[in-house]
Amino acid sequence: MGKEECKTMLDALNKVTACYRHLVIALGSTSDSQNLREELKRTRKKAQELAVANRTKLTSLLKDKSISKEDRSEYERLWVLFSSSMELLEVDMKRSLEIGQAFPLKVPTRHLIQTGMTGSTSSVAARALSVQNVKYEADSNIDTADLRDLQAEISQVSHMMEEMEMKVQVAPWAVEAKQEAGAELKSNVSVGNSSVGVISICEEEPKEEAGGGRREGGFGSICAVVVFFVIVTVALVLGYLVINMS
Repeated sequence: MGKEECKTMLDALNKVTACYRHLVIALGSTSDSQNLREELKRTRKKAQELAVANRTKLTSLLKDKSISKEDRSEYERLWVLFSSSMELLEVDMKRSLEIGQAFPLKVPTRHLIQTGMTGSTSSVAARALSVQNVKYEADSNIDTADLRDLQAEISQVSHMMEEMEMKVQVAPWAVEAKQEAGAELKSNVSVGNSSVGVISICEEEPKEEAGGGRREGGFGSICAVVVFFVIVTVALVLGYLVINMS
């Protein structure tokens, strides 16, 4: 029961962290807005709440000396995944701070960048916050006021990560992976009872049939050979004409 609960909590944190990264990408672009700044603020706060819950749960389990060796190995693996998720969150928070300072909304100092991203990011924020529609309540000066809060929160996250390393001694290189790299992207199974619901960040592309792939590859090779011989023939004809004309 403890392992399944930890996996569900970690899955929720990973999904919110992924949503936060998606939102950070829109900062400084033509999709940037006051609503995006509020979405970033609420999403990262949700991520921090889940991070505290994960830390508390995993710390208590790893300090329990009565658990079996197999369970401890699994909790250590989840701890490493949790630590990695926290590192990504910290990196994205710092990136959000830098871009937010470079592109203030209230007193613009430079033009927003046309990155090709269009449309609203509210659907991503709604998935992270487990709501159907995001209600915006922030003041017009959120882009400046929130930067101060963001600086303080980055320090809090860094401090929490330092405490984690002090309280629990888990060597990442000593933890064995339970699945192949990228296996989670190929899986169609998702945690429906997660506190943030099910969100699809990456979708598996349909696989082509092996026979069709070979046919397409063979046809492409034939076309390449034909084009090559046509080019050689044209070159020889032109060379012959040049020689005769001279």
